[in-house]
Amino acid sequence: MNDFKRHNFKKLKIWQMAMELARNTFDLVSNFPNDEKFGLISQMNRCAISIPSNIAEGSSRTNKSFSHFLDISLGSSFELQTQLILANSKKYISEENLSFLENKIEEFQKATMTFQNTLNN
Repeated sequence: MNDFKRHNFKKLKIWQMAMELARNTFDLVSNFPNDEKFGLISQMNRCAISIPSNIAEGSSRTNKSFSHFLDISLGSSFELQTQLILANSKKYISEENLSFLENKIEEFQKATMTFQNTLNN
């Protein structure tokens, strides 16, 4: 049972960072064209929601299982990054917004991988 330690997800820096990313994403896509409502907007919102949600869900599991949920969260962050690049190529977001959010995503990814390494030790 040594491997089982519940984490308070609300106090985790990575969860807080993920929530900020989700808020930023929701704000950003609110300016996309309406014809993207069931396409890119929906997909980006689902990715953004998935990132903190998987951290929260995994926080109540064993460290090994939590690490798996962090992998899913990381995967969603890479997926969101790809969608931001696509949104930029379609001129839905500026280079500045892309750069800002990519930096936020990369900070999240580094922090999450660092945290994940502590679970695996």
